[in-house]
Amino acid sequence: MGLLLLPLMFLALWVIVILPQQRRMRAHQALVAVLEEGDEVMTTSGIIGTITAIDDEVLHLEVAPRVTLRIVRAAIAQRMNEPEPEVADDVDEDLDATAEDADLAEPAVDIGAPVEGESLGTEK
Repeated sequence: MGLLLLPLMFLALWVIVILPQQRRMRAHQALVAVLEEGDEVMTTSGIIGTITAIDDEVLHLEVAPRVTLRIVRAAIAQRMNEPEPEVADDVDEDLDATAEDADLAEPAVDIGAPVEGESLGTEK
């Protein structure tokens, strides 16, 4: 029993920790590989700019007019001008139905307003 438990623990560790990290690394390497001049990108530190030149491992990033930073390729976190993923049609229908249900709901009650038969507390 003990001999079977140890390999199962290593397998669980691999699935939970190592496999997702490998996927993130592959996705980042693919992102860095397709960068080209004119792309608007954000660095890992949150600096947003446009790539003006690309060397082997260094990008020239224009962050303001006539202000260029030299950034290592690995410091790029994401492309800002990527097309957004499309939402499935059935999800849009669900959102529309939820919005219609919200319109049919009773109006919100003002917490500060007195309820019927209740006074404001100013009477003596």
